[in-house]
Amino acid sequence: VQLQASGGGLVQAGGSLRLSCVASGLDFTSTGMAWYRQAPGKQRELVGYINSVGTRRLAGSAKGRFSISRDNHNDRIDLQLNSLKPEDTAVYYCNAGSDNATPGRYWGQGTEVTVSS
Repeated sequence: VQLQASGGGLVQAGGSLRLSCVASGLDFTSTGMAWYRQAPGKQRELVGYINSVGTRRLAGSAKGRFSISRDNHNDRIDLQLNSLKPEDTAVYYCNAGSDNATPGRYWGQGTEVTVSS
């Protein structure tokens, strides 16, 4: 299984980014997907997940600013980041294999998001 994340970068506070994760080597349509993030010096935390039937949940800090979606035709999930804040600075990781808020067994390599004030 491979999860290839992309879309990170440097953005000013208030700006937007769109992260993508392309999966291979798994039955994507039947697999729950999620985004996690890890800020410097902090533990990895859930940003949001979208399960195999399309149910999506976002963590508290992401609600109202971020959205998660999946494209089953292209084996891809996206994370739209809006109204970014400096505290959103982190490495964002794609995760596969869980239909709920616990992490699945597969991780991508991460894509770094830096939000300047």
